[in-house]
This record gives sequence, structure tokens and C-alpha cells, in this order.
Amino acid sequence: MEKIKNIFSLFLRISISIVLLVLLFKFNKIDTQALIGDIKSANKVYLLIGLLINIFIYFLGFLRWKMLIKATGIKILLGRLISSFSGGVFFSIFLPSTIGGDLVRSVDLAGHTKKAKEVVATVFLDRLSGYIGLVLVVLIALFLGRDLILDRIVFSSVLAIIAVLIVVLLILFNKFIYSKISGFLTSPNSGKIRELIKDIHQEIHIFGSQKKIIIFNLAISFIIQVLFPLCVYYIGLALGIKISFIYFLIFLPLISAITLLPVAIGGLGLREGLFVLYFAKAGVIKQLALAMSLLSFSFIVFTAAIGGIIYVLTVHYRRLQPDQPSPL
Repeated sequence: MEKIKNIFSLFLRISISIVLLVLLFKFNKIDTQALIGDIKSANKVYLLIGLLINIFIYFLGFLRWKMLIKATGIKILLGRLISSFSGGVFFSIFLPSTIGGDLVRSVDLAGHTKKAKEVVATVFLDRLSGYIGLVLVVLIALFLGRDLILDRIVFSSVLAIIAVLIVVLLILFNKFIYSKISGFLTSPNSGKIRELIKDIHQEIHIFGSQKKIIIFNLAISFIIQVLFPLCVYYIGLALGIKISFIYFLIFLPLISAITLLPVAIGGLGLREGLFVLYFAKAGVIKQLALAMSLLSFSFIVFTAAIGGIIYVLTVHYRRLQPDQPSPL
């Protein structure tokens, strides 16, 4: 029954991605042949620069997670950690949003180390620090580009992602709010959710005394959230889009935050619609905005393919018993 449910969920999200793309092409009257032509004629040098930046982002992401794993005291082979991270990167393409990839690496490494609470806490903190970096970047960019962007949708989106961050931080670090949330989760069906929140809450507080680790983690997250817009900026240059980099610093964090929603497979369809919506406010024609989104997605697929290759080649690490680790 559970297997049928998972298959149905996968089919549903694939269907949502297809429907979103069809609606995007139909209502925006995208010329498919012209779109393909724009992509084919893109500057290959700029695309290569963008691709290298994208790969470097994943490298920084791995270092950020490795730092958190080490802070918990978990001893594990470096190759085993790389394998879990690469598997998460690969499977995120087939699962709803990047959260799906987080789930894969959590389950994979938790099963190996037998320390599920600690591993889940590191993955959650890894995602949370990335989200904080995202919010910081968009706030700074919005301040610097306040004369460029005067739009209700943009400001509403910014307020929404800030509100989400505040709620999460209050649940995790405010005892009163945490106790109230735990009190709400009293139904029999909420047992697993309540225990998960409790475990994460307890494990995260272990990092309270490791301020240096947290600062370095947030610094890496900030750099990542600047580099991703830079990657897309070079994709834009490859397509002949010449607008201020500030627009990318504002729009890309918003797009990244919204595509965290587990709606479509890998965010496909939802992300493309957001590219068209936001970049139209910077004067980018819809066809080029869509081309920019599809090329950025192709970079994600390319990096995921590398992750898949690494995951397959490191299969021997996953066969090692958890009592055989060595320090990172």
C-alpha cells in the first residue's frame, strides 16, 4: 500500500510539472522554435563559467554539511559522507524540491551511523543555514536596489520568506512557542511529527556552544546564496540579457525559497514560471527568461548526474559496516 502511495505521489508531481510547463508555454505564447534557437546560440564561454560556478556551489554545500557532521562527533569515512551527499544531489532531481534530496541523504547516513537524530539535525541545520543566508542576501540586495525594484509582488514575496524564517526560529529557539507547538501536536497521528520536532530541537541546542561552527556555516551559506545568482547572471549574459546583477540577487533567492515547496519534481515548471514572472519586472522578455531558467535547470541536472556517478562508484563505502569508520 505504501509503495502504491509513493508511486502515485511521484506520478502526481510529474503531472504537476508537465501541466505547469504547458500552461506557461500556452498563456505566455512562447515560440518553441525561437526558444530552442536562443538556447543553441547562447555564448558557450559564459555558459561554461556559469556551470563551473554551479559545481563549486555544490562543493561548498558539501563542506558546510561536513562541518556540521564533524561537530556532532560522528566518525565516518570521508568517502561514505561524499557518497551520501552525492546520492542526495542525484535523487533531488526525481523528488519534490531539494527537500527530497535532504531526505535521501538523511536516511542513507542515518542507517549507516545508527545516529538518526544527530544526522537529521545536521541536515536540518544545513538547510536552515542556507535559508538564513538566502534571506540575508535578498534583504541586502533589496536595500542596494531599492531604486530598481518597487513592486508589490516582490515585496510580498520577501515578507513571506522572512515570516517563514521567523516562525521556524521561534519554534526552535523560543521555549514558550516550542511548548505551545508541542501541545497542539497531541493527536495520535501527529506522534512522529512531534517526536521529530522534539529530537531536532534537542540536537540543535547541542550546537549552541559551538558558535564558531555556526558562524562559519552561515558564512558559507551566504557565499552560496551570492554565487547562485552569479551563476544565473552568466547564463543571462550568454543569452544576451544585460541587466543589473542586483536583480539576480533579489529574484534568485525568492525563486529558490518558493521552489522549496514540494509541489513539482525538482521544482520543474514552478521555477520556470517564477523566472518569467520576476524577470519580466526587470524588462526581460518572457522567452529569454524561460530560456535562462531551462539552462539553469540543465546545470542542476548535469551536477546531479555527476552526483549519481559518484554515488554508484562509491557503492563499496555504503557496504562498510558502521563500526568501521575513520575520522573525517
